[in-house]
Amino acid sequence: MLVVLGLLTSFLSFLKFFAGGVCRTDVQLFGKVVVITGANTGIGKETARELARRGARVYIACRDVLKGESAASEIQADTKNSQVLVRKLDLSDTKSIRAFAEGFLAEEKQLHILINNAGVMLCPYSKTADGFETHLAVNHLGHFLLTHLLLGRLKESAPARVVNLSSVAHHLGKIRFHDLQGDKYYNLGFAYCHSKLANVLFTRELAKRLKGTGVTTYAVHPGIVRSKLVRHSFLLCLLWRLFSPFLKTTWEGAQTSLHCALAEGLEPLSGKYFSDCKKTWVSPRARNNKTAERLWNVSCELLGIQQE
Repeated sequence: MLVVLGLLTSFLSFLKFFAGGVCRTDVQLFGKVVVITGANTGIGKETARELARRGARVYIACRDVLKGESAASEIQADTKNSQVLVRKLDLSDTKSIRAFAEGFLAEEKQLHILINNAGVMLCPYSKTADGFETHLAVNHLGHFLLTHLLLGRLKESAPARVVNLSSVAHHLGKIRFHDLQGDKYYNLGFAYCHSKLANVLFTRELAKRLKGTGVTTYAVHPGIVRSKLVRHSFLLCLLWRLFSPFLKTTWEGAQTSLHCALAEGLEPLSGKYFSDCKKTWVSPRARNNKTAERLWNVSCELLGIQQE
């Protein structure tokens, strides 16, 4: 056991040493509008803070409005930017997603940056009100629907960007079209990995469909971060606390999201996957164009989206 802990400590020290990846751009965002899901805590909160500091009008879209208001007040005080707003969004409920989009579109005539940041991890098997497995619903389908509903506004506001938070865990994922909802077999670890692969494939297919519109999109691995994402696993919570010094802070974890949202000259890399503020390699499954297109079509069917 001591040997295993020693090896794990060495590995995490290695990861921390090479954490790197700081968003270096000095781009300002006065007059720009941003939506970030799950920005009431963790990486999303730090991302919102930096974008507000640069002058953007930032919408924190989250399920817990009280926590969102608390985060917004903190960010407003820290950045002296009063344009940090909170709106209700439950990504596990398509009615909530549609209500958020309807309200936002009525309120704002522009949208320059959409950051699909929210996510769940290692949830016990459960289904949403719409009948979708929770990881698939929150991590993929919810953001797929939200992006679809806001895409018109993004195109009207071009140049605009969509940033999708994925994970290095996508390397262990597989899109099991015969059992997308986990009815036949469910493993909470692999369910998370499958949903993170879906994020990368969604980004790939979205980029293809957005060519020539002025809207670009990027998938992001934030790193191994000290956050509440592991709250559903007692073991990981224990390990995260034990190895906390070797994990990225939420500020460090936000850097690649910020890079993909702000860095100049990224347009030719639309659809690519980033880690530590640079394009990096993806799993062979994440490069499969046929799987990406099929997942897009299946997602539209599940969500009742009529394709043009």
